[in-house]
Parts: sequence; structure tokens; C-alpha cells
Amino acid sequence: MAFFRPRVSREAEVRYHADQEVGKSFPELLQKARAAEAALRQLQSTSTSAEELRAAGLVLDRAITEALRAAEACQRAAFGVKSYDDRIRRRKARATPDGAMWTTEVERLRTLREQNRLTGIARDVLPVGTAH
Repeated sequence: MAFFRPRVSREAEVRYHADQEVGKSFPELLQKARAAEAALRQLQSTSTSAEELRAAGLVLDRAITEALRAAEACQRAAFGVKSYDDRIRRRKARATPDGAMWTTEVERLRTLREQNRLTGIARDVLPVGTAH
């Protein structure tokens, strides 16, 4: 007696392998984000202009976003190739230790990016009477 085992779609396999490739760069992207955060904190501790603080905040935002994209790719790859086509597999994969670890890391990076966007990026100071 043969059992029906649905195969994984070709698109899911391609996306899985692409996510594995993107995920390989996660450690160095995370290191870049840490360096950008250290640079921003260093500038905040000294008296620097708002333009320099804004530039450093935007660099940190870009670095966190790149690290977040790599972490999301690692998360999807950790869930497995079958999870690309099946939401139940995705949900079950979140409960595995590896899936839970990557889910926590993605949430942490999202929170860090949002915190930086709210408080870390200095706002443009416009002269009175001007508009964007």
C-alpha cells in the first residue's frame, strides 16, 4: 500500500535555498549593527550636531534592517522547506528549539529597530516659517 506524500513545490525549494544563502551573512550583519550602535552611543555621549546624530541614527537603522532581513531568512530556513507551502508546518516549526530561537531573535531585532526609529534618529530641525 502506498501512501500519498505531497512533494514540496519547486518555488519553495528555490526560496529555501535563497534564504539559506542570505542567512549565512547574519553574523557579520549583526556585528555591523553592533558597531553602528556603539558609534551612535559614542556620538550621543559627546556634544555633536543634530545632523551627525541623524546620520549615525540612519546608519544604525540600515544596519539593523539588513540584520533583520538576514535573521528572517534564517528563521524561514530553520522552519524547513515544507513550511514555505504550509502554514501548519510553519506554526509547528516555531515550537521547535531552533525555530523559537530565531523567532525570538527576529522579534528582538524588530523591537530594537523600532526603538531606534522612535528615539535614536534625531529629527530635522527646520527654521521657523519653512515647510518640507
